[in-house]
Formats: sequence, C-alpha cells, structure tokens
Amino acid sequence: MDKFTNSAWFMRIVAFALAALLFISINFEMESDKKSLGLSTAPEISTETIENVPVEVYYDRENLVVSGVPETVDVTLKGAKSLLINAKNQRDFKVYVDLSDPAISMGDRTVTFKISDLNEKLVATIDPEYAEVNVQERVTKEFSVEAEYNSSLLEEGYTAGQPTVSPKTVKITGAKDAIEQISYVKANLEISKGLNETVNGKATVKALDRDLNKLDVTIEPSTVSVSLDVSIPSKTVSIAPKQTGKTKDGIRITSISVDPKEVTLFGSETSLEKIDEVVLPVNISKIDGDTELELDLDKPESVQKMSLGKAKVKIRTEKVDVDEENAEPVVEKEEPETEQKQEEQKQVVEEEAEEDEPAAIDSKTFNNIPIVPVGIQDDQNAELESEVTSITLLGDADDLKKITKDDINLTVDVSNLDEGTHDVDLAVTVPEGVEWELDSKTVSVTITQKDEET
Repeated sequence: MDKFTNSAWFMRIVAFALAALLFISINFEMESDKKSLGLSTAPEISTETIENVPVEVYYDRENLVVSGVPETVDVTLKGAKSLLINAKNQRDFKVYVDLSDPAISMGDRTVTFKISDLNEKLVATIDPEYAEVNVQERVTKEFSVEAEYNSSLLEEGYTAGQPTVSPKTVKITGAKDAIEQISYVKANLEISKGLNETVNGKATVKALDRDLNKLDVTIEPSTVSVSLDVSIPSKTVSIAPKQTGKTKDGIRITSISVDPKEVTLFGSETSLEKIDEVVLPVNISKIDGDTELELDLDKPESVQKMSLGKAKVKIRTEKVDVDEENAEPVVEKEEPETEQKQEEQKQVVEEEAEEDEPAAIDSKTFNNIPIVPVGIQDDQNAELESEVTSITLLGDADDLKKITKDDINLTVDVSNLDEGTHDVDLAVTVPEGVEWELDSKTVSVTITQKDEET
C-alpha cells in the first residue's frame, strides 16, 4: 500500500482531482456572485407594444393621390428588455408604406407595412399587417363658389339680397374620382339671430357631392369673403295731427300744422300696405294762446322702426268772447260787391299761406343699385367687396315718382390704384333737383395682377 501511495501515478491522480475540485468551486462562486449582482449571462426576453405609431407614405405627390392608409398603427416588439425600453422611449424607428414605384398602377391595391431603423436584435409585429389603399391621378380644377346663409335668422321685416363672394372661384385638388363627384361648392356665412344690418365676413369653402356629403379634397383658397346686403322695406306716409280734449273758454283753435309733414316707416311689405298715415294726437285742453310743441310719434305695432320719433306742432289760436263762442252764428245778407270783396281777400290769404308753406320733401329708397368699376387697367383685375348698394333720394314727391333705377349711376374709379385693397369714394349721378344719401360713401376694392398667358 505504501508503495502505491508513494508512486508517481498516485500523486498525479491526486493532483488532477484537487485541480478539478478547485475549478468547480471557483466557477460555482462566480455564478453565485453574478446572480447576486444581476449579471446573468443569458439576457431576459420580453415583449412591448407601442401604440399609435405614425405611418409614412412614399409616393409621387405631384401626380398621384393615395387614400386608405391609416394614420397610425400599433407595433409589438420582442427582444431583450433593455433594448425594448430604449426603443419605446426613443421611437427612432419608422413604419412606412412604399408606393414610390413610377410604374405603379391606378386603382385599389393591398400594401404591407414596413419598418426601418429598428435594432436588428428586436423582432417587430405590426397591427394591422396591411392596408387596402386606392391610388388615383391627382387633378386640379376650378369651381365657382356659391354663398349661402340661414334666412330664418333675419330680424322680422328685414330682407337680404343675393350674397356676393370674393373671390368668385376656387381651385380644388384631389383624386380624379373625387373631383368628378363635386356637385356643389358652398361657402356658408355664419350669422346670428336677429340680423338687421349688412354683414361682411369670412366663410369656409366646402366641396360637396350631390347628396351633400363633404369630399376629401384640397381647396385653395380655403376661405372667401362674403357680403350680405340686409335692408328693410320702407314707406313714406303723412303725419296727421288729431285734436284731443276741449279748448279753454275764450280760446279758439284756428290752425294746427306739423313739421315735418311726413315720416318714413320700415317693416314688412304686408304691414306697410295697410298704413296710409300716422296719427299724432294733440291735446288742446291746456292751450291758452299760440303754441309750438314737440310731441312723440307713436310707432304702429306692425312697424319695425320709423325715420323719426318726434314732430313739431304749431298751434294758432284766437281769443273770443265766451258769449260769442257759444252763440249761434248770425247769417247776414250782404251786397254782392261785399261778398266778392271777401272772396278776394280769402283768396289772397290762401295764396300767401301757400307761399309761406315750404314744399314737401319726400324720400325714396332704391335697393341693389349696381356699382360699376371704371378705368380698369389691361393687366389688372378689380374685385369689389360689394357690387351693389342702396341709395335714398330726397326731393319733391312728384319728382321722385318719375325716377327709376335706370336714372341712377354709381361708379368707382380704379384707374390709379396699385395692387392691394383700397377704400375708394363712390361717384353718384342722379337727376337734377334731388339730394342723395348712402349708407357708405366708399367701397373696398381689391386690385390683383392678371396671370400671364403662356
């Protein structure tokens, strides 16, 4: 036995066994240390879903229109957790659809989503995997714009003319089949309830099919200026003074006159047709001599408004004996010459009264009178903010009756205007002997250069 233990092979075997035990012991301790420090050699595999990742579409945007591609997709990533956290936080990868091939055909097609700039150690799954898209030829066409508004929002009695639009046309770009579906191009003017004055505003342009469904197209410009001329029918009637009450003893009313003699009423046409005069009650019970009063005019219920709210009343009186006032008038026979003389005196008094009485001034309003631009240069376009307006003429009633719209000319001189928007005075031509009034003596004019012909 001693001989065996003292042999060289015994020593070799013992040394090898000790070396093996030492190697196993050291590796066991290292693995324990790595686990305690979280340094496992095998990476932890996990998954992470990133929602609402934007989708990019590559195609010929100048000549094609692509529809049907969703704006976002969900991407599920699988791989080492540290890589997943970095990818989720950085989002430095892209999801895209490639339709850039020049030979691509028109119509419906199925395309798959692709992903780029993603760490190659991660595996991605895209939801949805593909999309049904439509590829169409890109078309641009010019359309006229029609303005519209809710007429039920006008205040009672008021009317509105045809709304005007500037610019009158827009360019619409979209897929060929969408352009072919356009039946209406509308600009809806938003107004508030109880509208009683002309309104100028901006309106968004919409392209609609025949069923009034909005189409997915691009409109240039997307908004236009809309002007709506709002007015109210008018009628000029006489002011009729009416005595109320009883005069004081010893006072006799010889005349009652009113200034002005007429008032203009505004309201619906049906309401105005029923009114021929406005009665002005005059209480004479406190009158004790010649008097001038300023009295309120009562507005008829069916009328929206009046041109004036007060009128001056002149009362002329004479004093009489109480007995004479109550006595029966005595009729005496007079010689023919005396009667003739009284008649002549009466005629002279009436003529003098007529001379002293000023001529009645009447007014007449004309709506939708066209405004004509003059002096437009060959290389320019002129757009008026409003192409029509209303004008009120003042003058003798008989003269006004003879005047028609054809006798009125409204022009605006644009010959010396540069490109841009300007407020220009209106030039008014009306028959002699009448005055005129405008809501606005200027109009806004936009000057633009004409497109050069190619």
